[in-house]
Amino acid sequence: MPKPEMNRAANARLEIGCVVGYYTAKVTDHWLLTAPSANPSMLEMFRDRDAQPYRQMVPWAGEFAGKYLTSAVEILRVTRDRRLRDWIKAFVARLITLQADDGYLGPWPKKHRLANYSPNGGDTWDTWGHYHMMLGLMLWHDESRDQAAQRAAVRIADLLCKTFLGKSGKLVATGCSEMNLAPVHSLAKLYRKTGTQRYLDLALQLVDEFAGTEAKRRDLRDSRKSIPATRAGDYFRAALKGKEFYEMPKPRWESLHPIMGLAELYWATGDETYRTAFEHHWWSIVAHDRHNGGGFTSGERATGNPYDPGAIESCCTIAWMAMSVEMLKMTGNSIVADELELSMLNSVIGMHSPTGRWSTYNTPMNGVRRASAHTIVFQARQGSPELNCCSVNAPRGFGILSEWAMMKDRKGLILNWYGASRFTVPVARGTKVAIEQTTDYPHSGRIAMCVTPSRATEFTIKLRIPHWSAKTRVRVNGETVGGVKAGTYLVIDRRWRRGDTIELTLDMSLHFWRGQRDCKGQSSIYRGPILLTYDHRYNLEHEHLNPRCKDYFIDAARSADADLSPPSLDAKSLRCRPVKWRDPHPPALLFRVKAANGKEVHLCDFGSAGETGTPYHSWLPVKNAPRTPKFSRSNPLRTAR
Repeated sequence: MPKPEMNRAANARLEIGCVVGYYTAKVTDHWLLTAPSANPSMLEMFRDRDAQPYRQMVPWAGEFAGKYLTSAVEILRVTRDRRLRDWIKAFVARLITLQADDGYLGPWPKKHRLANYSPNGGDTWDTWGHYHMMLGLMLWHDESRDQAAQRAAVRIADLLCKTFLGKSGKLVATGCSEMNLAPVHSLAKLYRKTGTQRYLDLALQLVDEFAGTEAKRRDLRDSRKSIPATRAGDYFRAALKGKEFYEMPKPRWESLHPIMGLAELYWATGDETYRTAFEHHWWSIVAHDRHNGGGFTSGERATGNPYDPGAIESCCTIAWMAMSVEMLKMTGNSIVADELELSMLNSVIGMHSPTGRWSTYNTPMNGVRRASAHTIVFQARQGSPELNCCSVNAPRGFGILSEWAMMKDRKGLILNWYGASRFTVPVARGTKVAIEQTTDYPHSGRIAMCVTPSRATEFTIKLRIPHWSAKTRVRVNGETVGGVKAGTYLVIDRRWRRGDTIELTLDMSLHFWRGQRDCKGQSSIYRGPILLTYDHRYNLEHEHLNPRCKDYFIDAARSADADLSPPSLDAKSLRCRPVKWRDPHPPALLFRVKAANGKEVHLCDFGSAGETGTPYHSWLPVKNAPRTPKFSRSNPLRTAR
């Protein structure tokens, strides 16, 4: 069977500093360690599922516990917080006690189990909920070797097989197909863990159901009638024919989870067509639907337009990052890691409160930030006032860092994450190496690394050279290294000794993405991986607020698309000068620039923009912006200097 080009350094110890380390600590303290207690129905909905009166739940209520568990375990891999480990252990132990004798672990009453419709006649995403439960349980087993968690995932898989295996079209006929076909991913993963053939058989059957079938689903208003099954996106065959993701019948974000099943099936079977289809989808999304800050979707779906101002849902971006991790493992392409960095430093930070107490549903390119508890408050219920699809999922954006920050291949280590940190990784039997980064990156591009093996050992370190860094310098022990090329890994193969150093200097000069369609006449400005943003908070002296948004603090409806009309900038003369913000709530990065009219303007990093409630713009009027190239696989940001 094929092997990944690179994998997570499973035994690595990560110590992340800088802004990301700050956020992971706050999310742990103020969300992960409190959410199940503050929202007890996260688990209670499973305990009383058969008792009347039935709970009134959103169709996807069963996903909350699984998404929370996945986020918590991945954050644990970053922080190694013992309090969080003990908390997860107790959470999983209680969760498992709520599994039914037949393996069911959802919130719906007995006669509606896996039927994907509820007692009140509406659709449910019950199979989708079990998919997330399986992911979380398997992830916890990988981390803790908790055999009870593995058995619980196996029991879910066995129930899915008993219900659907050999009954072609039965699952897709239940409706909500792009969501409820997601178990193709978890089943294929479990097959690789256990070798149980029926899990692979059902995963392959579900791929066949991507295309939709002639099966009928019951008409809930009249049990004597049936209606045609909702077609899924045919994510396998259509991709092999070159169809773009946004052109498919169901280009919603949930589709990325069954698409990740194609990657797992490639590892399980060695069939290159699964890999081809998966890679096609990834590149299609980068080219047509990944926004300037690394967010994905417009109004929860792909539209083929990265300039589309529709809501950029947090869950969509998290799914995109999870898919990107699989792409990185599969291809070993450093540009995929560039994409993960773009999403992390801009969208993921931007979707979180610095306190860790709340996250957004929508993190728009232009607009304001609102807590998901406000924007999608309709998901709140008695006993779960803070739960919604995004609140349980957003922390995973930080946790995913454990999958790609430091990776390994057959020759050694791959360093993808730059920032103040210390990674300790086994490189050979009985030998560990510590790589410590001293840097203020991404404030500047200077990164000093100290490489400390426990004994002198020969191995390879691969350094990610971002595609946006036009001029990169690398020195090892003070000597310049040649062959440095943007958009690749620099391979340094040597016998490493205690005290060896690497100096990496990245090109942080400004680069511009000139907008089209909805953003025609505007440009996005990047300094390294950071999307620079005009925030009203740092520019109170400018009177450029569009009249229709003057009351944005009062009129919530009109503030959703707050139009600041920021002053024009000139790309030819634009220079960034660092500024320290001395009032409370400082941004991570703040720069002073001169507008085209000669007045001073402040630009902050996208992650910090709007965090105090003010409107912001990341698409800005820029004179003399360089003509940016068309999308290419070597320059997915389309930027130029």
